[in-house]
Amino acid sequence: MKKIAIVGVTNSKGRELLNILEENGMSADDIFAVDVDSPLGTQISYGEDVDMDVYNLKDFDFSAVDIAVFATSEELSKHYVPRAAAKKAFVIDCSTAYTTDSDVPLIIAGLNDEKISEAKKGIVALPSPQVTQLLVPLKNVAEKYGIRRLVINTYMAVSLYGKEAMDELFNQTRKIFMNEPLVDDEEIFHKQIAFNVLPQVGEFIGDETKYEWAMNVEIKKLLNSDIKVHANCAFVPAFIGIGAFVNVECTQEVDVDDVRNLMRGTKGVVVFDKHTDLGYVSLNDVQSESDIYVSRLRQDVSVENGFSFWCVADDLRAGGAQNAYNVLQLLLNKKVN
Repeated sequence: MKKIAIVGVTNSKGRELLNILEENGMSADDIFAVDVDSPLGTQISYGEDVDMDVYNLKDFDFSAVDIAVFATSEELSKHYVPRAAAKKAFVIDCSTAYTTDSDVPLIIAGLNDEKISEAKKGIVALPSPQVTQLLVPLKNVAEKYGIRRLVINTYMAVSLYGKEAMDELFNQTRKIFMNEPLVDDEEIFHKQIAFNVLPQVGEFIGDETKYEWAMNVEIKKLLNSDIKVHANCAFVPAFIGIGAFVNVECTQEVDVDDVRNLMRGTKGVVVFDKHTDLGYVSLNDVQSESDIYVSRLRQDVSVENGFSFWCVADDLRAGGAQNAYNVLQLLLNKKVN
């Protein structure tokens, strides 16, 4: 059995990936848990009965593994991914460090698996979770109808920024109820996030924020097209999950009922669309779910050949760790060299 390193096991995404590996019967003997600045003797639970040693990233020898999954920050990936690749470990990177690198394919399992063979550096990258959760439902639609333009409005939980952001939302909420000042709990967002909506996700790059820019770049790279993309990203006071309204303009006349059936036939997608009170899926409904949920499918009469939909997913699991696991399986099943 191939040996696998999971780097970043103490953060939310790395922890979720370990959960998925354990749920799918991966033996702890084949996994190395790795994290930055991990003191000697640190352990992390793997299921209910196993405690795994956590190796320090600075000292870890990647020649001991065949595949390394980096569930780390962009900064850490830029520093350590080349070291792992130099030791002949095939790298799956979950950060945005290699989004624009033409020699590093961007992969969504089931969408463009064949691109893994183009990994000239022995590295593949995964798109951000909000891109995964909107492109998976559109896979069959894009193949049949073609896509000319996407307008995307995302409503993102604070888990995107990690545990510290989730703690900040919790502490702010508690202090508001206790009528205490928030000044010491505005470190991550620099504004009140509790009971608020912030139209900034990432630093500004010109008129766009980093995540809006990344969505544009990632979608074009994944679909290998000159598709037009306009993305708007906002933080909402939720702990986990991403919701998105997506307006799609196709290259030919589109039938919404057929779109619904195409999405229902896509692996990993659940269509729950009743067009009645409570006939849709919300953020709270999808926590710990591995599927992407679609609701509110309807014609967009403002453009020719248009439709829109609402999609929600657990960003840590369905949008992030599940795709990492699926790509890992492609490698373990020897579908690529």
